[in-house]
Amino acid sequence: METKLQKYHKETGIKQAFIAQKVNLTPGAYSKIVRGESMPTLPVAIKIARLLNKTVESLWGDLVE
Repeated sequence: METKLQKYHKETGIKQAFIAQKVNLTPGAYSKIVRGESMPTLPVAIKIARLLNKTVESLWGDLVE
């Protein structure tokens, strides 16, 4: 099942390595976030959302109860 981050990367053409570098994560750590295997900290989530022109809620809002 495709995650929202995977979908947005495909739609925008923005490379995962670019985002990883901008938010100071290793490509492997960011890849785990993209695949839904780990969650970013709030500051990192905000940076990712801004870089993808999305909101934090649009990326992870369905995980919050």
